[in-house]
This record gives sequence, structure tokens and C-alpha cells, in this order.
Amino acid sequence: MRVVADLGASHGWRLQRAVLDDGREVFAKIAVDSEVFASEVSSSGAFSAEAAGLRWLGEAIAVPEVIEAGPDRLVLSWVAEEAPGAVAAERFGRSLARLHRAGAGSFGAPWPGFIAELPMDNSPVAGWPEFYGSRRVLPFLRQARLPARDVAVVERAVERFAEVAGPPEPPARIHGDLWSGNVLWSGGSGVLIDPAAHGGHRETDLAMLALFGLPYLDRVLGAYQEEWPLAEGWRRRVPLHQLHPLLVHVVLYGGGYRDALMNAVRRVLAL
Repeated sequence: MRVVADLGASHGWRLQRAVLDDGREVFAKIAVDSEVFASEVSSSGAFSAEAAGLRWLGEAIAVPEVIEAGPDRLVLSWVAEEAPGAVAAERFGRSLARLHRAGAGSFGAPWPGFIAELPMDNSPVAGWPEFYGSRRVLPFLRQARLPARDVAVVERAVERFAEVAGPPEPPARIHGDLWSGNVLWSGGSGVLIDPAAHGGHRETDLAMLALFGLPYLDRVLGAYQEEWPLAEGWRRRVPLHQLHPLLVHVVLYGGGYRDALMNAVRRVLAL
């Protein structure tokens, strides 16, 4: 593999654009600092989990091909990007609905979970409110170093999850970390990268897209609704699904995200 461009670093990995001996252009993540991982996991665990998630999502939507998932690197096919547009956004919205509808065997996944370098418990749970509280929100709340009064408010919101989660839905096949940077526009649609894939609630992916913005998001949502309409009240539940990514940002980047988190918590308590 011949490196043609160094793309910088992210979460303890070097990012590279390279060419294989057979001429294929690839994207590579190279582990450079194992200390960013918790003691019980390794970069190879994160790489294998990402590869498993990509292959699983790739059964239903466009993702890069996994070429190699080794102990110190992950190599994927290169995605040639293009400018987003309304037609591509609508195509992506329909594809995302079909991905979610492909479903999962449970809330959780048979591989370990990671979001950035942070491990997540993907052990299956029967219902989504319990899964979301016990596997996503509470573990990161314990890591967030928030004041005790904030912790108590978040815990009150968790106690209400079953009440405010909306109509029960079967496990959806979700990306799990679907901010705009993990959608590459290519081939007239969106291509998903860097997943935290698992069986979850489909509203989670849509709430994540809304959290940090996506070009033509209104077109994405409109096409999604045509393909597989969302349950009544889904817009009111957006803050519920944003609690986990906001907690992750508090853990990774500090208290600058505390106000956004607590605002979302208050909106959940008001449902």
C-alpha cells in the first residue's frame, strides 16, 4: 500500500489516502496511540467493530467496501465525494428508510460498540427505552463529570424514557453516530461511514442528523417519510434521541456541551 496523502489524525488514528498494488484507491485508519483506548479494549477491537458495522449496514445502503480490518489498521475503498443536492438528498432519505426497515435481531449488536474511541455496551436488551437508558445514556452520564444536580436531573429524565419514547417499534438497523460528517455525498446519494451500528430506534439517526445539521435535511426527511412514515410526535422526541450524542460530546470535549445537554434534558422532562 502506497500512501499518497496524509489526512491528519482523529481519535488516536492517522488517516491516510493510499493506493494498493492493484491500483485501487483506499482510505486507511492507522492506530498510532493505543493509550486513547480504555485498558480493556484495543484499536483492533474498534476496527473490527467498525468493519462489522459497515458490512451489516452495507446489506441495505451504500457504504465503503471493507478491504482489511487488522490489529493496527482499517482499510476501506475510497469514496469520491461530490457536492450535495436536493435530488441526492431525497435519494438518501429513501435509502435511509430502507436501511432502518431492514431491521435487527434485537436492540444491541453481536459486536462490541464504539463511538470515537469510547467503548459502548451492545449487549441486547428487550425494549428500546431500557436499552437507551442502560446502554447509552447512563454509562456516559457516569463519565461526564457533571455537577451532582445535573446528574440528578438526567437520571429523572431516564426514569421517564418508557413514558415518552412514543409507540413501540421493532429494532431498526441504524448507523448510530449519524452526524453530517459521517455522510459522504457520492454517486448521487449519501454514503455512510464510521458507524456505531446496532439495532436501535430509527428516530435516533434522524435526531443525530438534526443535531449538527445536514445539507438539504428537509429533503432527506421528506423522502424518508414517503418511504416509511414516522410515528406521530417524532419531532417532539428529537431531544430524547439527542441525549446520548450530547453526553458523548461532554465526555470527549468537556463542559462546553453542558448547556445543550441540559436544555435537551429539560425538553425531555416536558414531554
